[in-house]
Amino acid sequence: MVQRLGGQVRVAGGMSGGAVLGWDMGAALQLGAALGLSPLIIAELLPPIEAVMVRKISETMQAGSGLT
Repeated sequence: MVQRLGGQVRVAGGMSGGAVLGWDMGAALQLGAALGLSPLIIAELLPPIEAVMVRKISETMQAGSGLT
């Protein structure tokens, strides 16, 4: 499911100078329901995974722009 959420990333300020905020959780819950997953499981497991995703994408964006 996590790979399928790649297109559902929320960004503020545009990709060139913006910040990744996280996944669209409404879309995540709908995707999970379509896959037959429990909303409770999604609500419990996805936020910690989302936090790692946001941190890693932010690090990658900073490294690519020369910011440290």
